[in-house]
Amino acid sequence: MENVNLIGPQLLLMAVGGLLLICDAFAGLLGARRWMAWYVVGTPGLALLGGLGSLLWAVAHAATDTRGSAFFDTYVLDDFSLFFAVLFAGVVIAVVLFSVDYLRGNRHQAEYYALVLASAAGLMFLAGARDLIAIFVALELTSICQFILAGFLKDDRSSEAGIKYLLLGAVAAALTLYGMALLFGLSGSTSLEGIARAAAEADDQRLGFVLASVLLAAGLGFKMAIVPFQMWVPDVYQGAPTPVTGYLSVGSKAAGFAVAARVFVEGLGQGAIAPDWATMFAVLSVLSMTLGNVVALVQNDIKRLLGYSSIAQAGYFLIGLAAVAAGEPQVELGLGGLLFFAASYAFTNLGAFACVIAISQRIHSDSIADYTGMARRSPLLALALTLCLVSLTGIPPTAGFVAKLYIFNAAVQADLVWLAIAGVINSVISAYYYLRIVLNMYVGEPVSPEPVRPTPLLAVTVAAAVAGLLVLGVFPFPVIDAAEAAARAFS
Repeated sequence: MENVNLIGPQLLLMAVGGLLLICDAFAGLLGARRWMAWYVVGTPGLALLGGLGSLLWAVAHAATDTRGSAFFDTYVLDDFSLFFAVLFAGVVIAVVLFSVDYLRGNRHQAEYYALVLASAAGLMFLAGARDLIAIFVALELTSICQFILAGFLKDDRSSEAGIKYLLLGAVAAALTLYGMALLFGLSGSTSLEGIARAAAEADDQRLGFVLASVLLAAGLGFKMAIVPFQMWVPDVYQGAPTPVTGYLSVGSKAAGFAVAARVFVEGLGQGAIAPDWATMFAVLSVLSMTLGNVVALVQNDIKRLLGYSSIAQAGYFLIGLAAVAAGEPQVELGLGGLLFFAASYAFTNLGAFACVIAISQRIHSDSIADYTGMARRSPLLALALTLCLVSLTGIPPTAGFVAKLYIFNAAVQADLVWLAIAGVINSVISAYYYLRIVLNMYVGEPVSPEPVRPTPLLAVTVAAAVAGLLVLGVFPFPVIDAAEAAARAFS
């Protein structure tokens, strides 16, 4: 029973997902009117309850200091995995809220929400997995669900997104598995603790551990959407359902960094190899920031622009991971910065995608040109999207500013001043394409005089996201304290 309690948030998500499928199978017996009520209210309502229940269970774990390991120490519930459990549960709630109107009339809503819940359970398992086999199983659980979600609309563009995501995901899984096999061969263990002992003592096998690190970085880099493993991002982000795009941009990316931190800090953070993978991540950080920002400058589709923006944001995440290898106290500072950046990015990017959904549903376009004059058609939506874009740029008083300040400080403290400077330069570059959208919305004549009004659920989601990014920008310390406490799980 103790094992069950430790993974309670994940089990609840999977149980609700299964219940959705069972109820959906018998929904046709209810009669036409009740059947329609099930699709309009029952399906998203049950999914929302699952997300809320999982969030409350994770918060209860945090409040009662429930910690421990389960399943022969292959999974651990510590402050680090709890931080991400709360984050992923919150992401699920947001995705459900802005999927309701997007999926209205779709006959496969139960399958959609079940896939979202199962995928989120996999993300939570990833953050707490301490064994290579457990990591791979959790990775496949979430990945397979996300492949299906990317192609959920079944039109040409969505199908292309799903197939491309599947094929490139299979390559990434193969690279990850190859890296894990090398680690097992070098250490004789699949547990991260055993790998850490072997890495600390085997200076003569340094080349083998470096090769394994490169393969793991390639495989996990696919989830993190870092250069040069980002080729799937623009097409998948553009073709997938917009709520799924928002989910991938936050949940999948955060999980990739969570498992990378777990593997590289806990498993490969000892001995002579740490500077090698830190240098690798520092170089990949600059490449990701630069490529993502430069290519985003010429995008005309807002979903593709946010896709390249996501690649650039992954580069900022990597700054925190690279800073960790400098040792104490940079482990706490670097990982704390990464975790706070994840929380900030969740509010900011989910808010941006909620605004995009609300606007695109009314104007039936994702073209940035069609956002011209949006401030006249929907002043509040334009203001909300502006705040989200300002936060992505890193301008006060938003969460994005504090997150970048924190993570750049971690780089400076780890003697990676050049990396912090590269981050600042890229933030300046990003201001051009983010603020270009803002300029479009506030300057110029609207394409149509018709007002754009979000549905109540989308309005609630947008308001919550904007409130979150402003609160984190003005009062960041409670979340910073939680992030640093989570980082100390590796001390």
